[in-house]
Amino acid sequence: MSEYRPVPRPREECGICGIFGHPDAAKLTYFGLYALQHRGQESAGIVTSDGVNVSQHKGMGLVAEVFSEEILQGLKGHMAVGHVRYSTTGASSIINAQPFTAVHQGSTLAVAHNGNLVNIRTLRDELEKQGSIFQSTMDSEVVVHLIARHAHLGLEGAIAEAFKQIQGAFSLLLMTPDKLIAVRDPHGFRPLCLGKINGGAYIVASETCALDLVEGEYIRDIEPGEVLIIDQSGMKSIPPPPGLRPSHCIFEHVYFARPDSDIFGINVYLARKRMGEILARECRVDADFVMPFPDSGNYAAIGYSQASGLPLEMGVIRNHYVGRTFIQPTQSMREFSVRVKLNPIRSFLQGKRVIIVEDSIIRGTTGRSRVNSLRAAGAKEVHMLVSCPPTRFPCYYGIDFPSGGELIAAAKSVNEIRQFLGLDTLHYLSLEGLVEATGGRKDHFCQACFNGDYPVPPDRLFHKLALGR
Repeated sequence: MSEYRPVPRPREECGICGIFGHPDAAKLTYFGLYALQHRGQESAGIVTSDGVNVSQHKGMGLVAEVFSEEILQGLKGHMAVGHVRYSTTGASSIINAQPFTAVHQGSTLAVAHNGNLVNIRTLRDELEKQGSIFQSTMDSEVVVHLIARHAHLGLEGAIAEAFKQIQGAFSLLLMTPDKLIAVRDPHGFRPLCLGKINGGAYIVASETCALDLVEGEYIRDIEPGEVLIIDQSGMKSIPPPPGLRPSHCIFEHVYFARPDSDIFGINVYLARKRMGEILARECRVDADFVMPFPDSGNYAAIGYSQASGLPLEMGVIRNHYVGRTFIQPTQSMREFSVRVKLNPIRSFLQGKRVIIVEDSIIRGTTGRSRVNSLRAAGAKEVHMLVSCPPTRFPCYYGIDFPSGGELIAAAKSVNEIRQFLGLDTLHYLSLEGLVEATGGRKDHFCQACFNGDYPVPPDRLFHKLALGR
């Protein structure tokens, strides 16, 4: 039997937001990062420029903890780049907080990166042999060194040359004292969109929900493989080479993105509802009601309820006042971390046949605790439907489950997982059903975590722990 190391629910490592051409660029970037807080909660940072002078502030914690009104007032300039981080490559420490900044030949370059480079170890080793000295353990710093190595080609040439060498998932914002530059990898793994704000300012962000908060108008997505340069003369796009096939991360729709965002041209809320509708088509269960565990599976549960005709209920109540940390209980208080956030309604669940709709199962231990809590509350039957296929393979592109040993579906069959969780029924949405729910093309999504088909295989030296994670 496989041993499972503790790992949280899947986490994506960051969100990025940039503003060009607005006198309150820092404040607008702050609000953009606030909307993207779900993409990273370890650290936050903003770098600004007035065309000559560059200012920055970074810190560990949530956006509202890192920035105050006084700090934002001190970040002067009409241009800003911001970042919220959850580390996948590079340890969780202030030195790895982004945006990463460096000065080369008298000019400051700031980089905010969303994704993972799969040839990071090889590139870093080569750069160190050539004399590069690294300040952090982030793969993002490698980008700065590569650009600096080719500075003699000019900014556009240096960027083009640098991005020929890196492989993997990268949606990036780069800022010089007078330019904001958006870059997306040729496969388009991670989302990145462009918008316009009243008054003529531009915004680039990981998700459209960031545009909504600052009343920005969505223009379009940054294309996979595109380099977009924004300066005082306007926008210049260096288009991607022809014939590229996108490999968008389908897990963005399953779990990561906010439901009010449009990702890869598809609304997340509607896609998750359709996942539930297709689950009802694939697996009908005779039960009393459907319920999610807040806040996972909420929207797929709505879709299942509407398609099946079963009522949607909230059989557990979430405590919305749980902070980022809390005093740990004694060892005898088992499963406290589950109960402190979610509490079953015992008088309602007594004797009921319950369908739980979940968005994913990674380790299975949280799911088992939740099922146990329903059984203890008196549920007669507990069935679980999952709005994605079994996650059997590690992700190398920015999702925090890089080891197959951490994935319960890599070691157990669906029936073995059902027994481990203590369920009467367990059904996963088919891969065909998931693709149908997104309304996209199957060959335009990365599905490696489900089927092991990696669009960009990692090099032999790549490992999450190699850089001190």
